[in-house]
Amino acid sequence: MRLLRLGPRGAERPAVLDTTGDGRERYLGLSDITCDIDGPFLASDGIDRVREAVAAGSLPELGPPPGGWRIGAPVTRPGKVVCIGLNYRDHAEETGAAIPERPVVFMKDPGTVVGPHDEVLIPRGSRKTDWEVELAVVIGRRARYLESHEEALACVAGYAISNDVSEREFQLEFSGQWDLGKSCETFNPLGPWLVTPDEIGDPQGLGLRLSVDGEPRQNGHTKNMIFEVAEIVRYLSRYLVLEPGDVVNTGTPAGVALGLPDQPYLRPGQSVELEIDRLGRQRQILRQA
Repeated sequence: MRLLRLGPRGAERPAVLDTTGDGRERYLGLSDITCDIDGPFLASDGIDRVREAVAAGSLPELGPPPGGWRIGAPVTRPGKVVCIGLNYRDHAEETGAAIPERPVVFMKDPGTVVGPHDEVLIPRGSRKTDWEVELAVVIGRRARYLESHEEALACVAGYAISNDVSEREFQLEFSGQWDLGKSCETFNPLGPWLVTPDEIGDPQGLGLRLSVDGEPRQNGHTKNMIFEVAEIVRYLSRYLVLEPGDVVNTGTPAGVALGLPDQPYLRPGQSVELEIDRLGRQRQILRQA
Protein backbone atom coordinates (compact mmCIF):
# COMPACT_ATOMS: atom_id res chain seq x y z
CA MET A 1 0.00 0.00 0.00
CA ARG A 2 0.93 3.63 -0.49
CA LEU A 3 -0.07 5.79 2.46
CA LEU A 4 0.13 9.56 2.33
CA ARG A 5 -1.10 12.80 3.90
CA LEU A 6 -2.94 15.45 1.88
CA GLY A 7 -3.71 19.08 2.54
CA PRO A 8 -2.25 22.34 3.85
CA ARG A 9 0.73 22.18 6.17
CA GLY A 10 -0.45 21.42 9.68
CA ALA A 11 -3.89 20.28 8.48
CA GLU A 12 -3.02 17.20 6.41
CA ARG A 13 -5.58 14.39 6.04
CA PRO A 14 -4.52 10.72 6.04
CA ALA A 15 -5.17 8.82 2.82
CA VAL A 16 -4.22 5.76 0.80
CA LEU A 17 -3.43 5.82 -2.91
CA ASP A 18 -5.51 3.09 -4.52
CA THR A 19 -5.53 1.77 -8.08
CA THR A 20 -8.86 0.62 -9.51
CA GLY A 21 -9.30 -2.36 -11.78
CA ASP A 22 -9.19 -0.14 -14.86
CA GLY A 23 -5.89 1.41 -13.75
CA ARG A 24 -7.27 4.68 -12.40
CA GLU A 25 -5.49 6.04 -9.34
CA ARG A 26 -7.59 7.61 -6.59
CA TYR A 27 -7.15 8.90 -3.06
CA LEU A 28 -9.20 7.17 -0.36
CA GLY A 29 -9.70 8.97 2.93
CA LEU A 30 -8.69 7.35 6.21
CA SER A 31 -10.37 9.74 8.65
CA ASP A 32 -12.77 7.02 9.85
CA ILE A 33 -9.75 4.88 10.82
CA THR A 34 -7.26 7.43 12.14
CA CYS A 35 -6.80 11.17 12.53
CA ASP A 36 -3.24 10.95 11.22
CA ILE A 37 -0.45 8.65 10.07
CA ASP A 38 1.70 8.70 13.17
CA GLY A 39 3.31 6.50 15.79
CA PRO A 40 0.10 5.44 17.58
CA PHE A 41 -1.53 4.54 14.25
CA LEU A 42 1.43 2.41 13.19
CA ALA A 43 1.77 0.76 16.62
CA SER A 44 -1.90 -0.24 16.71
CA ASP A 45 -1.86 -2.32 13.50
CA GLY A 46 -3.19 0.65 11.57
CA ILE A 47 -1.77 -0.54 8.27
CA ASP A 48 -3.61 -3.86 8.59
CA ARG A 49 -6.83 -2.01 9.36
CA VAL A 50 -6.40 0.15 6.26
CA ARG A 51 -5.71 -2.92 4.14
CA GLU A 52 -8.93 -4.55 5.37
CA ALA A 53 -10.94 -1.39 4.70
CA VAL A 54 -9.57 -1.08 1.16
CA ALA A 55 -10.46 -4.71 0.47
CA ALA A 56 -13.97 -4.14 1.86
CA GLY A 57 -14.48 -1.04 -0.29
CA SER A 58 -15.53 0.99 2.73
CA LEU A 59 -13.28 4.03 2.32
CA PRO A 60 -14.56 7.26 0.72
CA GLU A 61 -12.85 8.67 -2.35
CA LEU A 62 -11.39 12.14 -1.87
CA GLY A 63 -12.04 14.62 -4.63
CA PRO A 64 -9.33 17.20 -5.29
CA PRO A 65 -9.82 20.73 -3.95
CA PRO A 66 -9.46 23.75 -6.27
CA GLY A 67 -5.82 23.89 -7.30
CA GLY A 68 -5.21 20.24 -6.46
CA TRP A 69 -3.82 18.52 -3.40
CA ARG A 70 -0.66 19.43 -1.56
CA ILE A 71 1.14 16.25 -0.48
CA GLY A 72 2.66 16.40 2.98
CA ALA A 73 5.26 14.13 4.52
CA PRO A 74 3.74 10.63 4.72
CA VAL A 75 4.13 10.50 8.52
CA THR A 76 3.47 13.35 10.90
CA ARG A 77 6.44 14.88 12.69
CA PRO A 78 8.53 11.90 13.85
CA GLY A 79 9.92 11.58 17.34
CA LYS A 80 13.40 10.99 15.92
CA VAL A 81 15.18 11.25 12.59
CA VAL A 82 18.23 9.01 12.82
CA CYS A 83 20.75 9.18 9.97
CA ILE A 84 23.52 6.89 8.75
CA GLY A 85 26.48 8.64 7.18
CA LEU A 86 28.99 7.35 4.62
CA ASN A 87 26.92 4.22 3.99
CA TYR A 88 27.81 3.85 0.31
CA ARG A 89 31.42 3.02 -0.52
CA ASP A 90 31.47 5.35 -3.54
CA HIS A 91 30.16 8.26 -1.45
CA ALA A 92 32.78 7.72 1.25
CA GLU A 93 35.48 7.61 -1.42
CA GLU A 94 34.30 10.80 -3.19
CA THR A 95 34.40 12.75 0.09
CA GLY A 96 37.82 11.37 1.06
CA ALA A 97 36.49 9.56 4.14
CA ALA A 98 37.59 6.12 5.31
CA ILE A 99 35.18 3.23 4.77
CA PRO A 100 33.43 2.91 8.15
CA GLU A 101 33.76 -0.30 10.14
CA ARG A 102 30.56 0.48 12.06
CA PRO A 103 27.55 2.57 11.04
CA VAL A 104 28.17 6.30 11.35
CA VAL A 105 25.17 7.57 13.32
CA PHE A 106 23.94 11.13 13.74
CA MET A 107 20.61 12.77 14.52
CA LYS A 108 18.61 15.29 12.54
CA ASP A 109 16.03 17.67 14.00
CA PRO A 110 12.55 16.14 13.37
CA GLY A 111 11.33 19.65 12.57
CA THR A 112 13.26 19.48 9.28
CA VAL A 113 10.68 17.05 7.83
CA VAL A 114 8.51 18.66 5.14
CA GLY A 115 6.48 17.48 2.17
CA PRO A 116 8.12 16.01 -0.94
CA HIS A 117 7.32 19.04 -3.12
CA ASP A 118 7.64 21.80 -0.52
CA GLU A 119 10.23 24.54 -0.91
CA VAL A 120 13.68 23.96 0.55
CA LEU A 121 15.14 27.06 2.18
CA ILE A 122 18.83 27.85 1.81
CA PRO A 123 19.93 29.10 5.24
CA ARG A 124 21.10 32.66 5.70
CA GLY A 125 24.86 32.74 5.39
CA SER A 126 24.97 29.41 3.58
CA ARG A 127 27.57 28.85 0.87
CA LYS A 128 27.48 25.05 0.64
CA THR A 129 23.92 23.72 0.65
CA ASP A 130 23.98 20.17 -0.77
CA TRP A 131 21.60 17.39 -1.78
CA GLU A 132 21.42 13.69 -0.80
CA VAL A 133 18.87 11.19 -2.12
CA GLU A 134 18.27 8.48 0.48
CA LEU A 135 16.06 5.52 1.26
CA ALA A 136 14.13 6.34 4.44
CA VAL A 137 12.88 3.60 6.77
CA VAL A 138 9.79 4.31 8.87
CA ILE A 139 9.57 2.31 12.08
CA GLY A 140 6.27 0.57 12.82
CA ARG A 141 6.88 -1.14 16.13
CA ARG A 142 9.18 -0.58 19.09
CA ALA A 143 12.73 -1.74 18.34
CA ARG A 144 14.87 -2.43 21.40
CA TYR A 145 17.87 -4.77 21.65
CA LEU A 146 17.00 -6.70 18.52
CA GLU A 147 19.02 -9.86 17.94
CA SER A 148 18.43 -10.70 14.29
CA HIS A 149 17.86 -9.16 10.89
CA GLU A 150 14.46 -10.87 10.76
CA GLU A 151 13.40 -9.09 13.94
CA ALA A 152 14.69 -5.82 12.54
CA LEU A 153 12.73 -6.02 9.29
CA ALA A 154 9.60 -6.97 11.25
CA CYS A 155 9.83 -3.53 12.90
CA VAL A 156 9.68 -1.68 9.58
CA ALA A 157 6.31 -0.10 8.69
CA GLY A 158 7.47 1.00 5.26
CA TYR A 159 9.84 3.02 3.12
CA ALA A 160 9.95 6.49 1.57
CA ILE A 161 12.20 8.85 -0.37
CA SER A 162 14.22 11.25 1.76
CA ASN A 163 16.32 14.24 0.71
CA ASP A 164 18.90 14.62 3.48
CA VAL A 165 19.71 18.23 2.60
CA SER A 166 22.99 19.33 4.16
CA GLU A 167 24.95 22.55 4.61
CA ARG A 168 28.56 21.35 4.33
CA GLU A 169 30.27 24.39 5.84
CA PHE A 170 27.98 24.27 8.87
CA GLN A 171 28.37 20.47 9.04
CA LEU A 172 32.11 20.06 8.63
CA GLU A 173 33.72 23.40 9.48
CA PHE A 174 31.55 25.01 12.15
CA SER A 175 31.11 22.09 14.55
CA GLY A 176 32.75 18.87 15.67
CA GLN A 177 29.44 17.10 15.11
CA TRP A 178 27.36 17.00 11.93
CA ASP A 179 23.99 18.05 13.37
CA LEU A 180 24.50 21.79 12.80
CA GLY A 181 24.64 21.36 9.04
CA LYS A 182 21.83 18.81 8.92
CA SER A 183 19.10 20.45 10.99
CA CYS A 184 18.24 23.68 9.19
CA GLU A 185 14.53 24.25 8.50
CA THR A 186 13.06 22.30 5.54
CA PHE A 187 16.20 20.13 5.32
CA ASN A 188 14.34 16.79 5.09
CA PRO A 189 11.70 16.52 2.37
CA LEU A 190 10.02 13.12 2.82
CA GLY A 191 7.59 11.17 0.65
CA PRO A 192 5.42 11.28 -1.36
CA TRP A 193 4.29 7.95 0.07
CA LEU A 194 4.94 5.54 2.88
CA VAL A 195 5.13 2.30 0.90
CA THR A 196 4.59 -0.91 2.84
CA PRO A 197 7.26 -3.64 2.72
CA ASP A 198 5.07 -6.08 0.76
CA GLU A 199 5.17 -3.68 -2.22
CA ILE A 200 8.93 -3.14 -1.98
CA GLY A 201 10.26 -6.65 -1.46
CA ASP A 202 14.00 -6.58 -0.86
CA PRO A 203 14.99 -3.05 0.25
CA GLN A 204 18.45 -3.78 -1.16
CA GLY A 205 16.98 -3.92 -4.66
CA LEU A 206 16.15 -0.26 -5.29
CA GLY A 207 17.70 2.27 -7.65
CA LEU A 208 18.12 5.87 -6.44
CA ARG A 209 18.43 8.91 -8.73
CA LEU A 210 18.71 12.68 -8.26
CA SER A 211 19.05 15.56 -10.71
CA VAL A 212 19.59 19.31 -10.30
CA ASP A 213 17.92 21.55 -12.91
CA GLY A 214 17.46 18.41 -15.00
CA GLU A 215 21.15 17.43 -14.90
CA PRO A 216 21.72 13.93 -13.43
CA ARG A 217 23.86 14.04 -10.31
CA GLN A 218 23.26 10.80 -8.39
CA ASN A 219 22.53 7.34 -9.77
CA GLY A 220 22.99 4.63 -7.16
CA HIS A 221 21.52 1.39 -5.90
CA THR A 222 20.73 0.16 -2.41
CA LYS A 223 22.57 -3.10 -3.12
CA ASN A 224 25.73 -1.03 -2.69
CA MET A 225 25.03 -0.02 0.91
CA ILE A 226 27.87 -0.87 3.27
CA PHE A 227 25.35 -1.63 6.03
CA GLU A 228 22.01 -2.97 4.79
CA VAL A 229 18.62 -1.87 6.12
CA ALA A 230 18.18 -4.87 8.41
CA GLU A 231 21.61 -4.40 9.96
CA ILE A 232 21.05 -0.66 10.42
CA VAL A 233 17.82 -1.20 12.37
CA ARG A 234 19.32 -4.04 14.41
CA TYR A 235 22.44 -2.01 15.18
CA LEU A 236 20.56 1.12 16.18
CA SER A 237 18.32 -0.87 18.52
CA ARG A 238 21.38 -1.81 20.57
CA TYR A 239 22.09 1.82 21.44
CA LEU A 240 18.73 3.62 21.34
CA VAL A 241 15.08 2.67 21.31
CA LEU A 242 13.35 3.18 17.97
CA GLU A 243 9.68 4.04 18.39
CA PRO A 244 6.79 3.76 15.91
CA GLY A 245 6.85 6.74 13.57
CA ASP A 246 10.60 7.31 13.85
CA VAL A 247 12.47 7.80 10.56
CA VAL A 248 15.87 6.35 9.67
CA ASN A 249 17.76 7.85 6.72
CA THR A 250 20.05 5.13 5.42
CA GLY A 251 22.75 7.04 3.53
CA THR A 252 23.39 8.43 0.07
CA PRO A 253 25.36 7.23 -2.98
CA ALA A 254 28.05 9.21 -4.79
CA GLY A 255 27.26 12.38 -6.70
CA VAL A 256 26.74 15.03 -4.01
CA ALA A 257 28.11 18.52 -4.62
CA LEU A 258 30.75 18.04 -1.92
CA GLY A 259 32.31 15.21 -3.94
CA LEU A 260 32.16 16.80 -7.41
CA PRO A 261 35.22 18.59 -8.83
CA ASP A 262 33.49 21.97 -9.19
CA GLN A 263 31.35 21.55 -6.04
CA PRO A 264 28.17 23.05 -7.60
CA TYR A 265 26.31 23.80 -4.37
CA LEU A 266 22.65 24.75 -4.53
CA ARG A 267 21.47 28.29 -5.18
CA PRO A 268 18.05 29.98 -4.93
CA GLY A 269 15.80 29.23 -7.90
CA GLN A 270 17.30 25.84 -8.68
CA SER A 271 15.21 22.67 -8.66
CA VAL A 272 16.07 19.23 -7.33
CA GLU A 273 14.27 16.06 -8.44
CA LEU A 274 14.59 12.70 -6.69
CA GLU A 275 13.34 9.22 -7.52
CA ILE A 276 13.61 5.77 -5.98
CA ASP A 277 12.21 2.65 -7.63
CA ARG A 278 8.64 1.91 -6.47
CA LEU A 279 8.68 4.85 -4.04
CA GLY A 280 7.67 7.67 -6.37
CA ARG A 281 9.27 11.06 -6.99
CA GLN A 282 10.01 14.36 -5.26
CA ARG A 283 10.70 17.83 -6.60
CA GLN A 284 11.76 20.90 -4.66
CA ILE A 285 12.51 24.50 -5.60
CA LEU A 286 15.27 26.19 -3.61
CA ARG A 287 14.51 29.54 -1.99
CA GLN A 288 16.48 31.88 0.24
CA ALA A 289 15.52 31.73 3.91
